[in-house]
Amino acid sequence: MTFSSINPYNQRKLKTYRADNTASIERKVKQADRAFADWSALSLADRTVFLRKVGEYLSANKQRYGELMTAEMGKTLREAITEVEKCATTCAFYADHAAAFLADQSIESSDGPAARSVITYQPLGPVLAIMPWNFPFWQAMRFAIPGLLAGNIGLLKHAPNVPGCALAIEETFRESGLPDGVFQTLLVDVPVVETLLKDRRVKAVTLTGSGRAGASVASIAGSQIKKSVLELGGSDALIVLADADLEKAAEIAVKSRMQNAGQSCIAAKRFIVEKSVKKQFTELVLQQIQQIRQGDPMDDATTMGPMARLDLADNIERQYRETIAKGARLITGGNGSAIQRSGCNVQPILLDKVKPGMAAFDEETFGPLAVIIEAKDESDAIRLANQSDFGLGSAIWTQDLDKADRLARQIQAGSVFINGLMRSDARVPFGGIKTSGFGRELSEAGIKEFVNAKTIWVER
Repeated sequence: MTFSSINPYNQRKLKTYRADNTASIERKVKQADRAFADWSALSLADRTVFLRKVGEYLSANKQRYGELMTAEMGKTLREAITEVEKCATTCAFYADHAAAFLADQSIESSDGPAARSVITYQPLGPVLAIMPWNFPFWQAMRFAIPGLLAGNIGLLKHAPNVPGCALAIEETFRESGLPDGVFQTLLVDVPVVETLLKDRRVKAVTLTGSGRAGASVASIAGSQIKKSVLELGGSDALIVLADADLEKAAEIAVKSRMQNAGQSCIAAKRFIVEKSVKKQFTELVLQQIQQIRQGDPMDDATTMGPMARLDLADNIERQYRETIAKGARLITGGNGSAIQRSGCNVQPILLDKVKPGMAAFDEETFGPLAVIIEAKDESDAIRLANQSDFGLGSAIWTQDLDKADRLARQIQAGSVFINGLMRSDARVPFGGIKTSGFGRELSEAGIKEFVNAKTIWVER
C-alpha cells in the first residue's frame, strides 16, 4: 500500500510513500514501549533541553517545511511559514512553563491522620495522535510538545494526504537529538487504528477530526478503558451587535472565515448580525471578500490558496446547493446552483438569509463559505449561536465590554473571543463541548490531559 502527495493547486502528483506494513508497525510500537522507561526517567529539565532544540530546529527550517506544507495541502506559503513559527514559539512556551505546570502540589491535610499529602503528575506512556491535514504541523505539534515534555511517547498517525509533513515532523524530533522511539510517524490507513488502540502498549489517544471519526475512536478507546481527547470541529458563531465597530468586525470576520481557504475548525462560520446593522455589515464583508487574491499559493501575492482535496470542494458545493435550494440568497461566489471553482480552487462564497435547517447553518462548512444570519436582538443572537450541535469557538463584537462578558458566559462553546480573531494559543486551553469533542489541548490543561494525577498520602 502507498500514500501519495497531490498538489491541490494543480493536481500534480508530488511523491509516493510506502505505507508501514505489519512488521514495521510492530517494530515501531515495540520501540515506543521500550523508549518510555528511559524518556520518562529523565528529569523534566533534561527533557526541556531537547524540546528547546526542537523549537530551534523548526525555526531554522521554517522555509523548507512551509514549502512542503503548501505543496501538500495548498495553504499559502505565508500561512505555512507562520504555522511553523507558531510551533517553535510553543516549544519555547512549554519549555518556560512546564516545570510550574507539572510541579508537585502539596495538599493541606494536617487536620486529619495525614502528616502530608502530595499530588504528583506522571506520564502514561505511548500516546497515539490521529491528526488532520488542515494544519499539518500545528495540530501534531500542539499534542507532541506538551505530551513529550510530560514524559509521554508520541505515535503519529497523520492524514493520508500529508505524508511528507508527517515524516518531516518525525525528522524534526530526530534531528533535534531526541532518543530513538520517543516520537515516530506511522504511515497507516484507518483500519490499522483499531489495532493500535487495542494494543496494550498504547496507553491513550488524541484525535482531531470529524465527528464520525471521533465517535469511532472514542468507542474503541472506551472499550479498552483508555483515555481519549477529541477535537471535532465546529460551526463557530461570530455575533455582531449593533454597537460594534463594524469595519473592524467585518475585516476580522472575513480573515477568520477565509484563512487557510476556510479549512479551520475554529473559523468564524456563522455571522450572526443584529438586524439594525445587518445591511451595512454585509456590504463591508463583501468589500473584504473582494480584496482576496487567489492563485498559486507559493506566490506572495496570493492571499487564499486552494482547498486541500477535490472531495472537500465537492462537499462545499453540496452544502451551497442545498442551502440555496432552501431559500438562502447568494451574494457572491456562485452561479445559480453551482459554486465558482476550478478543481480545488474555490472562489469565496457569501450567502445571506441563512436560517436553521439549512446545511450552511446546521453543518460544519469546511471551506471558503461564509453566511449572514439575522438576529432580532442580542438575546436572539445568543439563541441562534447556541442552536448548534457544535460548541468549539465563538466571538462577540460590541463596544460594551460588560455586556460582552455577560453574553460570553451564555454561549455554549469552549472559547469566546471578544472583539478579536478566534484562534488557538499555547497560553489558553483549546477544545470544545457538545459534538465538538471533549478534553483540552494547550496551556496547563493540555499538558495534564495525559498524565496520572497521583495522590501520595503519608500517615503520621
